[in-house]
Amino acid sequence: MKGTIALAVIFILYPFVFSNAFYLDIGVALLLAAISASAWNIVGGYAGQVSVGHSMFFGTGAYLPLLVYHHWQLPPLVGVPIGIAISLVIAVIIGLPTFRLSGHYFSMATIAVAELIRLVVGTIDFLGAAIGLQGPAVGRGWYDLTFRGELPYYFIFLAVLVFLLFITWLLQRSRFGYYLRAIKAGERAARSLGVPVRRTKLYALMLSATFTSVAGSLYSIKTGFIDPESGFGILVSVQMVIIAALGGAGTLYGPLLGAIILIPLQTATNTWFGGGGTGLTYILYGGIIVLIARFEPGGLHELWYRIAPKFRKRANAA
Repeated sequence: MKGTIALAVIFILYPFVFSNAFYLDIGVALLLAAISASAWNIVGGYAGQVSVGHSMFFGTGAYLPLLVYHHWQLPPLVGVPIGIAISLVIAVIIGLPTFRLSGHYFSMATIAVAELIRLVVGTIDFLGAAIGLQGPAVGRGWYDLTFRGELPYYFIFLAVLVFLLFITWLLQRSRFGYYLRAIKAGERAARSLGVPVRRTKLYALMLSATFTSVAGSLYSIKTGFIDPESGFGILVSVQMVIIAALGGAGTLYGPLLGAIILIPLQTATNTWFGGGGTGLTYILYGGIIVLIARFEPGGLHELWYRIAPKFRKRANAA
């Protein structure tokens, strides 16, 4: 409890201590990455159903706010629930057939569908094709969520992250959360104990898709632009997986811890070596995957719980 309060105080004070636009932008990017990874964590961490195509939900949520503005001049906020609804439909279409199978079929299906959607969106003029869509350059009112500075976005993103973490906390303490952990430990054993495996996995995917779509909407509303690569690109999905795995998949604060480490590191490397560095990002992600797989599959959260008792013993002995 004390750690949670301290963490909340740090995030509330951060934009006032680091008020420079550069550091505020890092804070906003960190919160957005934590939201996306925490949403992925529901199905990938707790249920053990590794999706490498969550960008299809992120991109859907990102496109709809700018789409309703571009074609009908509606506030981008109107597109948020529409993006959630479409993401839920996609989740059901993918989940119903793939959750009948075992192994890595779900992961393969998510990659294929996400890539297919990216390619199709890039050819449809109504969706901006390869050029993409732009939002309002100047806000017509608060409902456009177009602000001059980063501070309003920071607190909006922080509020969404707190809400998502609260939902996840309730989930992991509920019967549904126990079902998810049982499925992750072993589907056959869970099924033998009466766990509705397929239905539970589908509900987890739908809940995860909902919040991932919200993360995409926040991204496009904040940046005011979206194209197929930034919405449905493979790096979007890979980043969610790596952030959750780095901090500790299947834990409440694991994705947040991963975002705290990865986003500043990614920003620093891009600053040192210049540009956005897609190739450099691939190298960074690949290196992190190798390190996690080789030394700490459970992430930093598990590492801490393994070494923390040793520090306590030394402190008590001293």
